[in-house]
Amino acid sequence: MEIITTHINTDLDALASMVAARKLYPDAVMVFPGNLSRSVEAFMALHKDALDIKSARDIKPVLVERLVLVDTKSPGRLANMAVILKKPGVEIHIYDHHPREAGDVSGTVEVVEMVGAATTLLVEKIRERGLEITPLEATILALGIYQDTGSLVYSGTTARDADAVAYLLSNGANLAVVAEFLDRPFTVDQRILLRDLLSSAEHIQVNGMKLLIAKGNVDEFVGGLAALTHKLAEFDRPDAVFTVVEMDDRVHIVARSSVPEVNVREILGILGGRGHNAAASASIKKASVEDVTGKLLDAIHLKVRPPVTASAIMNSPVKTITPETVINEAEKVMLRYGHTGLPVVENGRMVGIISRRDVEKAAHHGLGHAPVKAFMTSKLVSVGPQAPASVVRDLMIEYDIGRLPVIEDGKLVGIVTRSDVLRTLHGGGEPSRFRMVKTGRVQVMSPVNIQELMYHNLPADYMEILKWAGEKALSMGAKVYAAGGIVRDLLLGIECLDIDLVVEGDGIELARAISKEHQGRLREHNQFGTAKILFPDGRQVDVTTSRTEFYQYPAAMPQVEASSLHQDLYRRDFTINAMAVSINKESFGDVVDYFGGREDLERGLIRVLHNLSFVEDPVRILRAVRFEQRYYMSLESHTLKLAREAMHNNMLARVSTERIWEELKHVFLEPRPGLVLARFMELQLWPSLFPGVEPEKVRPVLDKITRSLRTLRYWNVVEPSEIWMIYFLAVLHFSDWTVASEVCRRYHLSKRQTNKVAAALGGWRSILKKLQEPFGVTMSELARQVKSVPGEIYPLILCYLTGNSVKKRFRHVLNAVFYNKPQINGKDLRLLGYEPGKQYKRAMEALWQARLDGVICNRQEEMNYVKKYLVNFEGAKDNV
Repeated sequence: MEIITTHINTDLDALASMVAARKLYPDAVMVFPGNLSRSVEAFMALHKDALDIKSARDIKPVLVERLVLVDTKSPGRLANMAVILKKPGVEIHIYDHHPREAGDVSGTVEVVEMVGAATTLLVEKIRERGLEITPLEATILALGIYQDTGSLVYSGTTARDADAVAYLLSNGANLAVVAEFLDRPFTVDQRILLRDLLSSAEHIQVNGMKLLIAKGNVDEFVGGLAALTHKLAEFDRPDAVFTVVEMDDRVHIVARSSVPEVNVREILGILGGRGHNAAASASIKKASVEDVTGKLLDAIHLKVRPPVTASAIMNSPVKTITPETVINEAEKVMLRYGHTGLPVVENGRMVGIISRRDVEKAAHHGLGHAPVKAFMTSKLVSVGPQAPASVVRDLMIEYDIGRLPVIEDGKLVGIVTRSDVLRTLHGGGEPSRFRMVKTGRVQVMSPVNIQELMYHNLPADYMEILKWAGEKALSMGAKVYAAGGIVRDLLLGIECLDIDLVVEGDGIELARAISKEHQGRLREHNQFGTAKILFPDGRQVDVTTSRTEFYQYPAAMPQVEASSLHQDLYRRDFTINAMAVSINKESFGDVVDYFGGREDLERGLIRVLHNLSFVEDPVRILRAVRFEQRYYMSLESHTLKLAREAMHNNMLARVSTERIWEELKHVFLEPRPGLVLARFMELQLWPSLFPGVEPEKVRPVLDKITRSLRTLRYWNVVEPSEIWMIYFLAVLHFSDWTVASEVCRRYHLSKRQTNKVAAALGGWRSILKKLQEPFGVTMSELARQVKSVPGEIYPLILCYLTGNSVKKRFRHVLNAVFYNKPQINGKDLRLLGYEPGKQYKRAMEALWQARLDGVICNRQEEMNYVKKYLVNFEGAKDNV
């Protein structure tokens, strides 16, 4: 026998979880362990016949072989059902959204994840298995999710809960029924208790957090204390609310928090309670309200963390300008540092602030020569370093401003932007000098600390270097991070041997130390503060002094100056490439993610870091598409809009063709270049990259080239020396030589490479035609023609071959070209008495063709053939 059960005082989420679990375990019996909440009692009064849920007294524990627990894993909340846990051999499956606590049950199957409702976890399993649900079941499941997430507005709600609700609505969930049971009016007893709680409510502040504590005392048990606690929170909007009520023989505590600094799970955990960071409860026997409230206050003062302050999230030092700085110069500074506003400082004191919008408006009206004092905002709103982030947010909303100066002792010490505040308040709000990685979903790819991933996916030699570098940096008083592609690829589980170290300190000095310790060769670039270490086994590590790049004008090559890790990452192209991992001893493996790169990685989005990214470096448009196709991702909608605007303004025309060609060669070496090139067509990039080439004639082949290349490798055809040219030739193959030669000149191909292109374009059609003629063309003639064109054109030819017989013929020709060689060689010719010269090559070529046509079969015949050929050759020479 298998049963599905949940916790006592069963609420709607627990009920819905049982119903959902029944879809996964169709032979199981649903069992209530004890008392039901008022809302579940009301629901069951109408639906008991449809659901057929047993009570604990109907079950014989000795018969239970599998126990499915939903919305709990605590033995103390199972009442009489807990006896089943002691039965030897019982199999336990758990589906719960509460954090694990000491004493919790363990299961052979566990789905324990921090989502808003346990029902969400089971809905996801139902969807994975493609199980059908009825409108009634969909309504019950929606009811459970809506109750535990406060109709999707409680702070513990996740995107997964909303996604589950959307699925249920698409399967007929009735919101009218949901609303009827969620919005049931309070009973008389509940209204009386609510009145008592309101009258006793006391406001306190702890570490800047606004807390509300309400107390009550009733003779009999009154259900729905959680709902009453939420109602209190709605009245006053504190950061957290605690209700302490004595009922029957115990004191009940319910807590709700809307800020990460007040972790009610930790607070009530001291009193023996359980729950989530934002919602928890406790129950204490044989105690008074006053005693419990005293202990609660002690726990609050112990556990409430100080809020994230302006000093923790501000940007510092601040780039400033003077009132006399002209608009054009202010615009250059903003572009240079990626800022959207600049403080205006005079004689050490801040006198105003000017936004990019103000600068652009002035420039639009031809006032680029005017000083900023005429356009700056002089009515300043500022905060001190210790101002909580919530206060900064409120000021920004009240005054509709996007940045706030941080002033201490009359001096500007930093500036907080709107994005800083949003990232703090909605991304975890850790008060640290860098923001740990955050995600909009609870089910993440990997932990915040990726040390385990590093040990698993990086070679041991690399790990040894990284750990040594971290320890050496510590002795130098520096900080060091592995940045860029290594973090992205580690999170994706992809092999990464591209190690890029960023040093907050002297990068060159650290590079010298690493090189000396590990016997590497060092290439220093002191101008840029960078170095490359080349190790004897071919490995290499790039070391960079943390720097910022700025662009003196759109599409210019970047200029470089020393900066912080934050600025170093901000100069990068996309959020997924703007992450770092600490290799410092005290924080080894911690991911640094200022810009939400990890979340974008999970969501499959390529996103630029700021609006001028494609203006500063238009080549990033090509790179964005390359990453999009490599990782099966999508350009984020705003990023796509910015790319289209840059293309509309012909920004690529401002970039040197050398830089574009370098990026195109990277494209040609991608695992699926055809997809990238096809995407270039969709985004109207083609005319800027390959002027004169007609994309519609090329596109059908691009989808086939990669497959053709795999086939040739299977045939064991010798790999061409320049793989990138395979796709370059595919792009040009339908163009006439005038267009193709112009593209070759545009990208400065060498004479040898241009000749290769000419030979390939001039010969592929003829080869294709002769391969498709089964008679009249000898093997030697085919082999000679195939050998006359570069091997990079072979995949294209294969793309156009249809039918197994023609492909088989091509394979035989290629095999002849690469492997069907004569048995004799030049040494044999010298033994015949002939001196090396042109006749050697001609004789061997003639011999090879004779072999291909079946005229010659063995070594002796080859020797006879060559003797005769050379005699005739000498005779012909004598007659000249």
